[in-house]
Amino acid sequence: MTNARIRPAVAADVPAVEAVVDAAFRPYVARIGVVPVPMEADHAANVAAGRVFVAELPEDGGTARVAGLVVLEPRAGHLYLDTVAVLPDAQGAGLGRLLLEFAEARARALGLPEIRLFTNAMMRENQKIYPWLGYETVERRVTGPYDRIHYRRRLG
Repeated sequence: MTNARIRPAVAADVPAVEAVVDAAFRPYVARIGVVPVPMEADHAANVAAGRVFVAELPEDGGTARVAGLVVLEPRAGHLYLDTVAVLPDAQGAGLGRLLLEFAEARARALGLPEIRLFTNAMMRENQKIYPWLGYETVERRVTGPYDRIHYRRRLG
């Protein structure tokens, strides 16, 4: 997906950020029995704090649309990957992988040695993707109604 461009989100992107997160996570509501946490996040606050980076795909006529995003938060000793989301019609073309590679580059640029994230155990697709991309399982932990698998990727 070489034609995608990743850039920091701006306030005008908030509706697109909300739409991408909703479209990417809504299918999981019935499966996990609760609304996934990213759907309830304060996207405007995350954008204002500089945590959201959007992936734009070119459209006909020279315009671009936000088709994916990543929410990143530098923490002590690691970069926390809060959310990665891709519109359903853009999935399967490498945009998610591009966003994860962006997160790795961002961690390196910040001098952070690893990325940490978690996913709901009912999001079985992620349990195949993350290990395939070099993430290792750290633990499985239940927090309230959420059964989560925690991962990390050490950067070398």
